[in-house]
Amino acid sequence: MSDTLPVDSPTTMQATPTVFALGVPRFADARLAHMAKAEGSGAAWQAAVAGRHRDQAVAAAAATAGNFAVGLTDAQGRVFLAVDRFAEQTLCWRRIGDRIHYAERADTLAALHPRAEIDPQAVYDYLYFHVIPSPRTVFRGVHRLPPAHYLWFENGEITVEPYWLPQFTAAASANFDELAAAFRQRVRSAVAAELDGSKPACFLSGGTDSSTVAGMLKDVAGRAATYSIGFEAEGYDEMAFARIAARRFGTEHHEYYVTPDDLVRSIPDVAAHYDQPFGNSSVLPAYYCARMAREDGVTRLLAGDGGDELFGGNARYAKQRVFGYYDAVPAVLRSGVLEPLLEGTPLGALPLARKGRSYVQQAKVPLPERLQQYNLLQRMGVAQVFTPDFLARVDMQDTSRQQRQVWQLPPGNPSTLNRMLAFDWRYTLAEADLPKVRGSTSLAGVGVGFPLLDAALVDFSLQLPDDYKLKGQKLRWFFKEALRGFLPDEILVKKKQGFGLPFGVWATRHAGLKAFAADSLHSLQQRGIVQARFIDTLLKDHLPAHPGYYGEMVWILMMLEQWMQAQERAKT
Repeated sequence: MSDTLPVDSPTTMQATPTVFALGVPRFADARLAHMAKAEGSGAAWQAAVAGRHRDQAVAAAAATAGNFAVGLTDAQGRVFLAVDRFAEQTLCWRRIGDRIHYAERADTLAALHPRAEIDPQAVYDYLYFHVIPSPRTVFRGVHRLPPAHYLWFENGEITVEPYWLPQFTAAASANFDELAAAFRQRVRSAVAAELDGSKPACFLSGGTDSSTVAGMLKDVAGRAATYSIGFEAEGYDEMAFARIAARRFGTEHHEYYVTPDDLVRSIPDVAAHYDQPFGNSSVLPAYYCARMAREDGVTRLLAGDGGDELFGGNARYAKQRVFGYYDAVPAVLRSGVLEPLLEGTPLGALPLARKGRSYVQQAKVPLPERLQQYNLLQRMGVAQVFTPDFLARVDMQDTSRQQRQVWQLPPGNPSTLNRMLAFDWRYTLAEADLPKVRGSTSLAGVGVGFPLLDAALVDFSLQLPDDYKLKGQKLRWFFKEALRGFLPDEILVKKKQGFGLPFGVWATRHAGLKAFAADSLHSLQQRGIVQARFIDTLLKDHLPAHPGYYGEMVWILMMLEQWMQAQERAKT
């Protein structure tokens, strides 16, 4: 159940109290929970926050689980905004004079007088991250509330701070059997809590997370419909694993194979649906998957996002652990022997020593900057991509600055692994994967739930020892071992893939998609952001030579231009 205001009429500071509420908050207070069920979450939020001081309002948000975005203006003109821990729901705000305006979409607020301009720094962020991380949006002066943050406005002053931060408190010793049983029960309860009486259904990529949700859904509801996407492209199709999971759990299974023609037909609609440029290419297959479910009568899908980031399932965690070993080498040996030898002499260029030199060079870069060693924009060269005029309008160091701030957020002294997990909760989940699923399902007309981000399950993950998440080089060890016998063995040992899109491969083979991408990029070069020479080299040389790698750059540039064209159409 959601209480919403029309997105073209954002709430503003008024003399009378107003409330804006999205999502399905789960109030810890029984009275508020009953009120939310009987009168709507807006009424419950008003009862929890209205008339109270900032600390009390913040405590109310911190005590609330589920997914939510709330905006309240009281009779004194004070404004309180908050979003859930992972920003499953989103809320933007803009100050105009002495008023705080807020709405679900950034473009809604940008349209208010005076119209907000495109922020060059946000465009740079987009091409660096492939999304625009909060609190910035693509519009100058329009902000998005970061996950687990609140805003308080009083007497002309704005405070934006986190109301919740992850506290990693792993026990000194752990009993695997007890933890595994508790984990399975929490996952089952989290899936059950997402059911709303409609047809039980979920995405199914064939990976560990989506297969777990599918199996638990069938276990809880007695039936489950699963929806999978495939591609006729070698190395990208995971349908075989989705079928293994569907057979194992006896789901009502549905499949759709996305084609290049689907992309040409739907890219403009998907780009226009977002309130700012969004470059996660998996959004197209997710959209077709959700659309298939909608045509089958499904009104709500469950998604498996979160398992990798909570339980240590991404390959970069193991890779960064290897680089971390370098810190244990005595400093005198590092600076006095290894680095001079490998970096300062011809020895480092020899075949056997080349890997050692590369290792040392990467290990010397501190985290989180090291995580961007293979950033596409940096590898291609900022000066070769952007026009000088555009670069003169941005701060290229800001991307590193904002990442360092997020890296330092978790309190206490968490391990490097746990810092990486919390970092990914922000940049991978809240800023990329969840908006991908939320936007694609919204465009298809389907609701979505993320059971693996249930607050109790998140809190459970905070208490696991590091080696339960990453045992040596074994990713998400505990998650897999706890579900061994429940999940098929083939899925437990498969490589992570998901709904990855073979866009680059198709863009070199399909005439229509190739022309569409080229037209988009040549149109973008007229905006003075990207150099014309770079566009020509990218399309004529780089993409044909390495379509899987350079296709990602073509994609994010294409989606930027398609979004800008949609904005221009909306103004006319």
